[in-house]
Amino acid sequence: MNFCKLLIEWYLLNQRELPWRVTKNPYNIWISEIMLQQTRVAQGLPYYLKFVEAFPTVFDLAKASEEKVLKLWQGLGYYSRARNLHFTAKHVAQELNGEFPNTYKELKKLKGVGDYTASAIASICFKEPVAVVDGNVYRVLSRVFGIDTPINSTEGIKEFKILAEKLLDKSQPDLYNQAIMEFGALHCKPKSPYCITCPFQLECQAFQQGKINELPVKLKKTKVLTKYFNYLVILKEGKTVIQQRKGNGIWKNLYQFPLLETPKEVSEKEFEELPEVRELLGDNFKKINLFNKKPIKHVLSHRKLMVKFWVVTVNELPQAVSTKTFKVIAYPDITLYPVPVLIENFIENFNFTK
Repeated sequence: MNFCKLLIEWYLLNQRELPWRVTKNPYNIWISEIMLQQTRVAQGLPYYLKFVEAFPTVFDLAKASEEKVLKLWQGLGYYSRARNLHFTAKHVAQELNGEFPNTYKELKKLKGVGDYTASAIASICFKEPVAVVDGNVYRVLSRVFGIDTPINSTEGIKEFKILAEKLLDKSQPDLYNQAIMEFGALHCKPKSPYCITCPFQLECQAFQQGKINELPVKLKKTKVLTKYFNYLVILKEGKTVIQQRKGNGIWKNLYQFPLLETPKEVSEKEFEELPEVRELLGDNFKKINLFNKKPIKHVLSHRKLMVKFWVVTVNELPQAVSTKTFKVIAYPDITLYPVPVLIENFIENFNFTK
């Protein structure tokens, strides 16, 4: 089987027209690769277009505020990608005169750039013969060659990288790498792959052995913890209160309404009697209304959030919100701040002027 030849022939006939495929500019390739990690192309494409319009060069991105970067990233999730992107842009602009490294080894030294991203940029922009290995590549190789080593094990990561390097067309690594990723995304899909028209059907071990749904193998994830979030949407004559998240969580530096976390779901009566609610609001609130009677389930990689929004109308803004951890803003200005998608969805569905 000439794996490489069949793959590239398929790609030349089936590739999608995507804006980052008409350039070899490492800045654009870098943006697209970081953005598409853990993200489908259909979801990432509009973000990419808005991002490169706002920041056409690495210097523009470097000069931007983190708040603006996070705002444009809002909804994509995995916000550490955006923060690393901003950090690296400043490094490239200020320390490397705007020039990206042109080798896999040097690219991998950039913050937020791992094996996959460094391989993609090095091969696509500089034709360095290094193989990319992402979720699509794992799936194609495990099925075609019948490999059941877990893809998220140390052994599996090494085994698949060696095989990927062996199969790589070293004369056109840019074309080959894009071809195998595209094939995994469009043809050898996680569910309902197009085996009937697959160019590798006769040689595909998974197809021949009836193991399409069993490969690739992945070790079980870390246990998902359930957390109970209660957001206080405080309202007072056209104003509300937000706070910026600190620490090193995935929502670091994003904004949210004041948050109270409880060990379990609480009823309306239980919520009003919570000491933390009394401490924050005092006794000057007119009423507390639960916006969503049923908790909103929001699933993250290792967390399941059960979320309630409590709308609190107050006579006077609580004294506690005068501290540096809170910010009082006018209702319309809330759309100017970067927020988690959970908060964004609430803002879109809540009438602040009612």
